[in-house]
Amino acid sequence: MADVLSPNEVSPLVIRWTRDDCAKLEQAGFLNGQYELVEGSINRMGQNMPHANVVRLCWRTLFGIFGDEFVVSQTSIDVRPEDNPTNEPMPDVIVLSRPADKFDRYPKPDEIRLLVEVSDTTQRYDLTTKAGLYARAGITDYWVVSVRDRNVIVHRGSDQGMYRDVILFEEHEQVTPLGASESPVKVADLFPAQELEAYP
Repeated sequence: MADVLSPNEVSPLVIRWTRDDCAKLEQAGFLNGQYELVEGSINRMGQNMPHANVVRLCWRTLFGIFGDEFVVSQTSIDVRPEDNPTNEPMPDVIVLSRPADKFDRYPKPDEIRLLVEVSDTTQRYDLTTKAGLYARAGITDYWVVSVRDRNVIVHRGSDQGMYRDVILFEEHEQVTPLGASESPVKVADLFPAQELEAYP
């Protein structure tokens, strides 16, 4: 029986791109539009309307807690130095430790108070590959907001490339950002009202 690759293995024949490669592809006109680089793979960025609506609601909710100058959407970040050459993720929402207009480069992990990925078709990927990347970087508060399941999976306590504490919060519950203990978030506020057209 043929061996099956584990989630942490890749084929030796796969092309692993770097940030420098992507810059050259952009300059040559072969790489256009929004994309992110994760574990050497170039992923095109796109949003359907359910995804876009949840990103908008997450953004609006976090604006209300942290202030709009601290919250940015779909901005590239740095990860740990060892991972930086083959990774340039672009999370859906980021809460920064200081106002966005004070940055003239990508935010580093210790400058990120909260990182949010909104997931529909990418949920497994966000819970495994991206969670590992963010844990290794030391991101202290990582939320995966599930469009389909209408819940939030919170990751905290990064240790040796994994999150020790992974907790699911259902729609009727509240979750409190680490950086704002006095401002719990109603999970339901991160999703459109149920009476809207159902997600196919």
